[in-house]
Amino acid sequence: MATTTDIVVVGAGLAGLVAACEAADAGARVLVLDQEPEQSLGGQAHWSLGGLFLVDSPEQRRLRVRDSFDLAWSDWLGSAQFDRDDDLWPQRWAEAYVHFAAGEKRAWLAAQGLKLFPVVGWAERGDGRADGHGNSVPRFHLTWGTGPGVLEPFLRRARAHEASGRLSFGFRHRVDEVVVEDGRAVGVRGAVLAPDATARGTASTREVVGDFEVRAGATIVTSGGIGGDLDLVRRFWPERLGTPPEQMVAGVPAHVDGRMLGITEAAGASLVNRDRMWHYTEGLHNWDPVWANHGIRILPGPSSLWLDAFGRRLPAPCYPGFDTLGTLRHLRTTGRDWSWFILTAKVIEKEFALSGSEQNPDLTGRDLKLVAQRVKPGPPGPVQAFLDHGADFVQATSVDQLVAGMNALVGEDLVDAAAVRHIVEARDREIANPFGKDAQVTALRGARNYLGDKLIRAASPHRFLDPKAGPLIAVRLSILTRKTLGGIETDLDGRVLRAGAASAEREPIDGLYAAGEVAGFGGGGMHGYNALEGTFLGGCLFSGRAAGRAAARGVR
Repeated sequence: MATTTDIVVVGAGLAGLVAACEAADAGARVLVLDQEPEQSLGGQAHWSLGGLFLVDSPEQRRLRVRDSFDLAWSDWLGSAQFDRDDDLWPQRWAEAYVHFAAGEKRAWLAAQGLKLFPVVGWAERGDGRADGHGNSVPRFHLTWGTGPGVLEPFLRRARAHEASGRLSFGFRHRVDEVVVEDGRAVGVRGAVLAPDATARGTASTREVVGDFEVRAGATIVTSGGIGGDLDLVRRFWPERLGTPPEQMVAGVPAHVDGRMLGITEAAGASLVNRDRMWHYTEGLHNWDPVWANHGIRILPGPSSLWLDAFGRRLPAPCYPGFDTLGTLRHLRTTGRDWSWFILTAKVIEKEFALSGSEQNPDLTGRDLKLVAQRVKPGPPGPVQAFLDHGADFVQATSVDQLVAGMNALVGEDLVDAAAVRHIVEARDREIANPFGKDAQVTALRGARNYLGDKLIRAASPHRFLDPKAGPLIAVRLSILTRKTLGGIETDLDGRVLRAGAASAEREPIDGLYAAGEVAGFGGGGMHGYNALEGTFLGGCLFSGRAAGRAAARGVR
């Protein structure tokens, strides 16, 4: 016998929790299903740094950052580069989201208890064009409590609804089919998986112990992207980014498998922009992994020299923190799957941050005493742990020793010490010159004009070959999988659109909704080709809210 409910939500990540809470607030009975155990409640948001894209916020204004909807929308369009018929709904979602980020987003979250770190980060500084990709101003607002801090209000609301009997969870329930009858989605079917006490993020058993069916007035798919399935990433890898890497590190656990994309497509959904994706070029092999092939991203400041696998300096604007996909596209022309940062101990102690809640225990734990340790000499504890134990770090007192260590690490003599010495010496000459022509040095000086960067993100300019700044450090960087930018096409209520017609003529499938990464964070890809950062969690919040509210209206 099938279980019945008003709304079934497939996926217990951030978008699913938001949708479920909003629907339950509106009076609907909600069942949330997830193939993972209860300890993985919250999905990928738990592991995130908790960055949120906000426009013209009090935090920006306190740091003398002038922002506006018009500037943010111009930046978004320059980054998204919408150019397809299938971009009709993604562009509408993008504009609505930027209005949300410039309007009620901050107040809505603050009313639920979410607090922000006072220093605003400047992510994705751009491709060097005024009308191109990138943030013209700092907009990356770090949640106090990182990813768990973003989840906290919705976990609290969900548990309150669970206690009242309005919301329930079905963990270890893997959806294998969206049930459609007479053109309307009427629920889901799938397999019950065996209980598993494995820790959050680690692979859980796929042993089937039963089956289930849920009948519902509305079904909301919030199952995430494809970043945990490297073969699927390679399958949809776009030609514009070159050949897919043979070796990558995984930025998300294996259960981020993209299964629901194909399952929802089989129910008649339109899938668009599947070749749009967001992968980072600054990945490290986690020395203390949670999941298989676990990668951690460096959030770099602007000082490190970036070299390809052969020791050649990357061209402008392929600088740390500037243009993620532009840099990825260039690196795929080099014939190797890795690149290098060259820096100093003075740079690493101020400019290296690691993405993820578990790599920032001070911020995640809301520990002011630990946060204060960041201003003391030496790198933060998690960064020091990578220096001590990580497989990707080389330290030396001379360029010759450094290059010898780099070549030994990869097992090939690809990098020439004399060539690297020439690059470093040329760069150091520009540091000694208050004028100069090195665009990266100019960008470094420009970054320090922003108070937030000067305080905590950009090291004071110095010569890399100055012994007082040493030792020299080389960091091997791998490509790290992360986000799916395309997916299930939806209208502004999160209603899934039916495949088989021209974009402007696609009709919604009655009773079927989608939100979060599985829907390209809104509409099937509201980011277009590029992300401005801090927009993934925000996209889950915004699209989950819209889908939950609309689904509740539809079942009244």
